[in-house]
Amino acid sequence: MSVTIKSLREIELMREAGKLLGKAHDELGKAIRPGMSTKEVDRIGEEIIRSYGCIPSFLNYNGFPASICVSVNEEVVHGIPSKHRILQDGDIVSLDAGLIYKGYHSDAARTVAVGEISDDAKKLIEVTKQCFFEGIKFAKEGNHLNDISTAIGEYARSFGYGVVEELVGHGIGTELHEDPQIPNFPMKRKGIKLQAGMTLAIEPMINMGTCKVEWLDDGWTVVSKDRSLSAHYENTILITKDGCEILSLTEE
Repeated sequence: MSVTIKSLREIELMREAGKLLGKAHDELGKAIRPGMSTKEVDRIGEEIIRSYGCIPSFLNYNGFPASICVSVNEEVVHGIPSKHRILQDGDIVSLDAGLIYKGYHSDAARTVAVGEISDDAKKLIEVTKQCFFEGIKFAKEGNHLNDISTAIGEYARSFGYGVVEELVGHGIGTELHEDPQIPNFPMKRKGIKLQAGMTLAIEPMINMGTCKVEWLDDGWTVVSKDRSLSAHYENTILITKDGCEILSLTEE
């Protein structure tokens, strides 16, 4: 496994990529409303990314046919946008997006409410987001990868939620997916030792019910096996000597 340590110049480019993606998510999140198709969500997201002079990371990545993964309700990740899938009041929608700025990738996800949602759905979204923040308390030089994974998994499970195990976070840089893989659950091994200059995409994927998932016939969309609601929250981070810097989060 070769985990890249970014140079100061690369870190500056990753910072800018992250800042622009955070901004794109803020804009896209505000556009979500009942009655729009997931295809429309994708169109708006792609327009925002290109308006910054960036390239969508996901478009045609391994054949994925869109710029934004739009996953509704029980869909965990990789939902393919469709003009036939209309967002309804009470839905939750996970927006996973990436962009390339001067050859460097940033990757982030948010789960947002469509209109008025249930208290249970609100709680799932909040806990999933907090899982990320629990994990990054351990994201600093000298700690091990499993410190992050354990914190995420234990926090989610304390609410009785299912932590998806078939999909994990990852390193990121000039490639969208680099080493290491970053599980959201405790591992038997400590994993690599974290070093300043590593850039990682930490992304809890949490189901209200079972941790088990299955792939739909389109070969992309992953759903919770019991069709319970699922939420996703992700940011690109930089490991530093005394903690981490979240690259894809704006002041908002």
